[in-house]
Amino acid sequence: MHILITGGTGFIGSELIKHFTGHQLTVLTRSISQAKKALKHADFSNIHYISKLSDLTDLNHIDTVINLAGEPIANKRWSSHQKDKICSSRWEITQQLVELIKKSQSPPHCLISGSAVGIYGDKKNQHVYENSTLAEQGFPYRVCQQWENIALQAQSNNTRVCLLRTGVVLGAQGGALAAMLPPFQFGLGAKIGSGEQYIPWIHLQDAARAIAYLTQHKQAKGVFNLSAPHPVTNSTFTQCFAKILKRPAFLASPKWLMNIVMGESCQLVLESVRAKPKRLTELGFTFTYSHLEPALKQIFHR
Repeated sequence: MHILITGGTGFIGSELIKHFTGHQLTVLTRSISQAKKALKHADFSNIHYISKLSDLTDLNHIDTVINLAGEPIANKRWSSHQKDKICSSRWEITQQLVELIKKSQSPPHCLISGSAVGIYGDKKNQHVYENSTLAEQGFPYRVCQQWENIALQAQSNNTRVCLLRTGVVLGAQGGALAAMLPPFQFGLGAKIGSGEQYIPWIHLQDAARAIAYLTQHKQAKGVFNLSAPHPVTNSTFTQCFAKILKRPAFLASPKWLMNIVMGESCQLVLESVRAKPKRLTELGFTFTYSHLEPALKQIFHR
């Protein structure tokens, strides 16, 4: 199988590539030299690197496209400039992929494209499945809704489209835990806001396994919540994380403080999305890490 991957050097992408050592890969990257260094753990002379999609005239030689590219949404405050970067980095590449697929006489069988659970908005204590109502406003909703709409333009009798509504991905070398770890290590871990908001988390290995699983199942299409079966509240997450690190966590970061520190992007940590991976489990996918504590133990007690 020949797979085109955007975002292949990212947190999820670099883990995902480990699952395709027996396949031919084409990786889109802004820096080919840096990508080769980042992927040296998985590059067994089966990876071809390109720096722009305009190098391709069609995708006739590609079997599957996995689209994970995008400016990190939580790394900086949401200024107008940063919002533009977040949107354009997702929308423009996805639109280019769709156009290449449409130009192909023998198009890829599958497009797997990113999205996020932020599309649902604040759902409080409700269970959130793939057919749950979406938010009506808010920046995360706007980003994801347009991102998904663009990807769905590639769907046809020849190409199935899978949309990944991804939760908080947990791993040792990046993602949310990399930002959370320093204060927790110094005993400054704190619940955020009321602590009652649900966090839809997933272990990095399960995220990569699930994406690879979707490439192999021809009946898979539509929306998939990429999150573990047992989301937890922020308060539970805080206490579990502190327990694994053997550190106290008695502090709290009130909502007003998060508004000052993060601005509009504080909704990423204050809104509650109790997402459940109903369609993945119905498809037969089995999670290695369904519960938070074993997931964190694997990450920090390796």
